Amino acid sequence: MPQLSLNDGLLHVFNIFDTDSPENQETILDAMRDIVDNADYPGWVSSTVHAGLGRPGTANIVQWRDRAALEARYAGQKFQRRTVPEFQRLATEFWLIQTEVVFSQQHPDARPPVRFSPDRDDFTVLMVLKSRPEDQKELVDVLARPDAWTATRPGYRSHTLLRGLNGPYLVNYAQWDSREDYEAFHTFPEDERPLPVRRGRERARALAVSRWANTFRAVHSRSAGVAG
Repeated sequence: MPQLSLNDGLLHVFNIFDTDSPENQETILDAMRDIVDNADYPGWVSSTVHAGLGRPGTANIVQWRDRAALEARYAGQKFQRRTVPEFQRLATEFWLIQTEVVFSQQHPDARPPVRFSPDRDDFTVLMVLKSRPEDQKELVDVLARPDAWTATRPGYRSHTLLRGLNGPYLVNYAQWDSREDYEAFHTFPEDERPLPVRRGRERARALAVSRWANTFRAVHSRSAGVAG
């Protein structure tokens, strides 16, 4: 089962696609399933496809041993001439964000590492913050720190922060028991949150030049050496 760990040493690529209809979401999901089931690339570790819940879209988390393996895949003629144009046609916006794990926290009762799979029932929240290049380090430092208050909120399972390597991004991959639990946390009155939490959120908002978020469910996954 794919996992996220501070010490995994992997390159985690978030292939994120927004689209304008449930029908286009299903078309992208079908294409991703086919790619994942036929993946056989040197250095490829796993791919886990997520279906959008909050609005139409998809997210495929692809794990690689290193950047050289990923670049060899991107350089392939099929990827350049068929895969990219097809996704561009169906998506209203997309990102291919290369990242590394910089922080991970789980509920006190959970056993590390963070795992993600269609075999689990996680309600997944994916957020992408973009900063100015010179502010990326501070944004990471502000958010990548233990948060005991969030860890004990009802329904909280985990959140993992990943630093963008091909742009000034910070990706937050969070898992909750349910939509209701997450919404209760998300709409919790700001002035009732602990002061250190409020200050961190305020500083992060000041450093971010854009924010994107959607909610997902993992629907398909395969790892190297496992038949599709």
